[in-house]
Amino acid sequence: MRAGAGFATVPNMLRMFHAAAAAALLTTAAHAAQPIATRSGDGDASAAGRAFQALLADHWAAAMRESPVLATTLGVRDYDDKLGDQSLGAKDRRAAEAAGFLKRAEAVPEAGLNAADRVSRAILIRNLREQIEGNGFGQRAILFTSYSSWFAGFADLPDRVPLFDARDYRSYIDRLRAFPTYNRQGIETTRTALSGGYVQPCDALERFDRTISGVIVDTPEQSVWWKPFTRPKPASISDAEWAQLQVDARTAITGAVVPAYRELLAFYTADYAPRCAKAPGVSAQPNGAAYYAFRVRAETTTDMTPDEVHRLGLSEVARIRAAMDKVAADAGFPGDRTGYVARLRSDPKSYVTTPDALLEYSAAMAKRIDGELPRLFGRLPRLTYTVKPIPAATAEGTTTAYYEQGAPLAGRPGVYRVNTTHLDQRPLWEVPALTSHEAVPGHHFQIALQQELDLPLFRRHLSYATSFTEGWGLYAELLGEEMGLYDTPERRMGRLSYEMWRACRLVVDTGIHAKGWTKAQAVTFMRENTALSDKNIDAEVNRYISWPGQALAYKIGELKIRALRQEAEAKLGAKFDERAFHDAVLENGSVPLSVLEAHIRAWIATRAG
Repeated sequence: MRAGAGFATVPNMLRMFHAAAAAALLTTAAHAAQPIATRSGDGDASAAGRAFQALLADHWAAAMRESPVLATTLGVRDYDDKLGDQSLGAKDRRAAEAAGFLKRAEAVPEAGLNAADRVSRAILIRNLREQIEGNGFGQRAILFTSYSSWFAGFADLPDRVPLFDARDYRSYIDRLRAFPTYNRQGIETTRTALSGGYVQPCDALERFDRTISGVIVDTPEQSVWWKPFTRPKPASISDAEWAQLQVDARTAITGAVVPAYRELLAFYTADYAPRCAKAPGVSAQPNGAAYYAFRVRAETTTDMTPDEVHRLGLSEVARIRAAMDKVAADAGFPGDRTGYVARLRSDPKSYVTTPDALLEYSAAMAKRIDGELPRLFGRLPRLTYTVKPIPAATAEGTTTAYYEQGAPLAGRPGVYRVNTTHLDQRPLWEVPALTSHEAVPGHHFQIALQQELDLPLFRRHLSYATSFTEGWGLYAELLGEEMGLYDTPERRMGRLSYEMWRACRLVVDTGIHAKGWTKAQAVTFMRENTALSDKNIDAEVNRYISWPGQALAYKIGELKIRALRQEAEAKLGAKFDERAFHDAVLENGSVPLSVLEAHIRAWIATRAG
C-alpha cells in the first residue's frame, strides 16, 4: 500500500494526519469480557459516552480541515478549493490541537464507556501521543521519500477527487491554481530541513529528479492534469460552460502548475541534491537514534527495540531459507537454492514483453483470487477494484506495485497499481503473491471492508496501525497456499521470496538505521537471500533508506496474525472456523497489535464457551 508524508492523496493522508505514528502500546481491550463490538456507540447515554462522542466529532472535524483532499473524497465539501498546509507552523498548530484533544480524551473516564468506545478511546489516545511526540523531532521537516511526495501525489489529483458536475470541475481547477502556494510551503519546509541536517541520503535519490521533471510538459493537453477533460463531458454541464472550464484549466496548468514544478526542479537540482546526506542511516542525523527508536515503536505498534527486531529478522531469514532450499531441491536443484533462483531470473519465459501483457496477467490472477474469497471469508467488501499501471512519471524509481484506496463517495474504486517499466525485472512467478497482498484478499479487501464498518469515522477512514494493515497483506500472501495459487515450483519460490523479502526488511532496515550498514551491504544481503530482481532490490533499499522503520511493520504484523490463528486452532480444535476467524480479525479495522490480540483471545473464549 502506498503511503507516506506528502500531498493529501487518500493513501498518503491515512498517515499524514498523524505523521508521527506510534509510541507505547496500550492494553486497552483487556477490559472487554467478550469480543470487541464493532459499533461506535451502542446507545451509550452516559455522561462519559456523550463527552467522548463530542470529542470524536471535534477530532474528525479537525482531521477534515487539515486534510482537505481527503475530506472531499469522503463527502465533506467544505474545503474543495484547498490542498492543505505544509508549513512547520501548521505542524505546530496541529500538535497543539492534538494536545488539547489528548487532555479531553484522558479526562473521559474509561469505566463510563462501553466496550467499543473504550477501544476507540485507547486508539485515539495512542495516536495523539504519537503525533505530539513525533512533532518534537527535526525529521518532521522531511516531506518526501523515494516512495511518495507532495509533488508526485499532486500528479494523482485527477484520479483522487470527484468530477461529476461543474462544481467539481471548478473545485479541481481551484486546486490547480492553489498548487504554487502549496508547493512553496513544501520547498520552504524542506529548506529548513536542509539547514538542520535533516536531508535524504544520496543513496536513495538516484534519478529522483524524474519524479519532478516527468510531469513538466510544453502544452496542457500533454499534462496529467488535463486527464479530466479527455473524459466525456458530464451531461449536466453545458457546451459553453465546458468550453470555459477547458480554458480555465489550460490557464491553470500552464500558468500555475507547470511553473511551480519548474521552480521545484530548480530547487531540487541546485540546492537539495548537492547537499544530500552521505550516510544512509537516519541515526547519522541530529537525534537520529532516538528518532529511529520512535519509528520502530510507531510502525510495529510494539515496544521492540531495533536490536530485537534485527535478531528476529535473522531468525526468520534462517527459517525461510530452509523452506526455499526445499523448493529448489524439489525442482531439481538440491543444495543449490541460489542456482535455482538464478535460473528463474534468467528464464525468458518468466517475463512478458509489453506493459499490457503484464497488466492482463495481473488482472487475470486477481480475478482468479476473487473466485476463492467466499470460501475464506463470511463477509466480502462491496467496493470494486481495478488494475492500472503506476503512472509513468513516478514508476521509474518506485516499487513493483502498490494499492491505492478507493472512495465510494468520490466514485473511485480501489486501484491495484502495477509497475510496467523494466519488464525484464518483473517476473511472472511473483504475481500471485503480489496480487494477494496488494489487491485481494490483502489491501483492497481489508481496507474496503474497513470503510463499511460501523466505527467512528476516524477509525473507518484513517489507518492507525501499519503493522495491522501490512501484516494482513503479508498474511494474505500466505492464504494463497489455501487458494492453490502456488501451483508450480516457480510460484512457490516466488511466495517464499516475498516472505523472505519482508524478513530481510527487519534485518536491512535496522542494519541501515541502527547498525551503520551501507547501501551496498543492504543490497548484498537482499540479493543473497531473496529471488527479487536487481531493479526491485535497488528500489526497495532506497525505500528503506528514505523511510526509516516503515518496512518493519509487515513481518511483525504477519507473525502476530499467524500466532493468533495457531492459538485459535489449538484451543478450539474442531470448533475452529476459518471464515469466522478471518471475519473476527478484520471486524475492527486497523488496530494496534495489542488490541487485535485481546480481541481474538476474547473471541476464542466466546467460541470455546
